Amino acid sequence: MTSPTRWPVTLVEEGVTLRPLRRRDRAAWESVRRANARWLGRWEATSPNRAPAPAFRAYRRSWEASARAGTSLPWVIEAHGDLVGSLTVSSITRGAFWSGTIGYWISEHMAGRGITPLAVAMASDYAWFEVGLHRIEINIRPENGPSLRVVEKLGFREEGLRRRFLHIDGDWRDHRSFALTAEEVPGGLVRRLGEARKLGRRGAE
Repeated sequence: MTSPTRWPVTLVEEGVTLRPLRRRDRAAWESVRRANARWLGRWEATSPNRAPAPAFRAYRRSWEASARAGTSLPWVIEAHGDLVGSLTVSSITRGAFWSGTIGYWISEHMAGRGITPLAVAMASDYAWFEVGLHRIEINIRPENGPSLRVVEKLGFREEGLRRRFLHIDGDWRDHRSFALTAEEVPGGLVRRLGEARKLGRRGAE
């Protein structure tokens, strides 16, 4: 099993890359964030005490520190060489739990192209089969249809509603909680997603 604190890590699958955020990403990162401010604002975490969001430099350092401490796996998402989003396996807990929580965002112009489900599958497989986590959790606002379709495509099972779970867009919001354990997907999510796509193509013929 790979060391839980191994970093940096880059994953590549079918034109999608998960890699660490780099210093030279600043212009691309800030550009895609500006372009998607409205698209993402409804779903992103906010601070109840209205603390300002960290600047790029502080943000990258925080990501790097948590990754090296083994408490998160923070990646940007690239599609065919362009930075289009990010995905983090956060709240990594070991002991008797061995669990992590996945959060992600994708640029509006790239939504609906299968990039996010593949990125989640890649990150989950790495967390299960390389880091050794047992359980992956994803929490989604009930109104967030695109994210709900991601967990549906990947076969995450719903575990229930968490009332006023996270501070999002200025208030405490309910979230639907979904999870999978490594035993439920012995062949991995990338493989499961590929098989589902093949079946879908056959069904359309």
